[in-house]
Amino acid sequence: MFTGIVEELGEIREVASAGDSARLTIHGPLVTSDAVHGASISVNGVCLTVVDVTDGTFTADVIKETLDRSGLGGLAPGARVNLERPVRVSDRLGGHIVQGHVDGTGTILSREPGERWDVVTVSLPSGLARYVADKGSITVDGISLTVVEAGADRFSVALIPTTLALTTLGHKGVGDVVNLEVDVVAKYVERMLTVQNGVLESEEAL
Repeated sequence: MFTGIVEELGEIREVASAGDSARLTIHGPLVTSDAVHGASISVNGVCLTVVDVTDGTFTADVIKETLDRSGLGGLAPGARVNLERPVRVSDRLGGHIVQGHVDGTGTILSREPGERWDVVTVSLPSGLARYVADKGSITVDGISLTVVEAGADRFSVALIPTTLALTTLGHKGVGDVVNLEVDVVAKYVERMLTVQNGVLESEEAL
């Protein structure tokens, strides 16, 4: 589990294609300082398993499903990525509960620069819109953000100077693709209500 508080801006060093998968080599001295084989690291919001660690870089295998459903398939050497290690039980939950399981991708539709922050609008897949609410939480490229305004096919977020300086969203522009993970609590609530309503309907039919 992660919190969506990016620890380090890493860099893709190599992308080795292997047919229906790929092996990424990523430079991130901070997140690899205590990483071992089998550890988890969030890369742009995608939970990846460390295969090897060498001199501040780590490698991770990415299967076709992940490449197809996230923006990792479009990464090339030199690309910057948001990195975060899993939260420890004793840590403060600075952002919100993030699983590292990408629900879909969005495209940056606009950026409105302010004196100290930018308001960014991102497209929202129709299947995810019901989980996004004004002032609710959403994860964009692994970053825990508060929704400013939620629409049927888009949402907006405000990026403070720290987010602009220390994450990929400070460098991405209109047309760029971002990974999205909606609040897992909203999905569980929907699931419970769906099951409950189904049970009630079945009981009423008896």
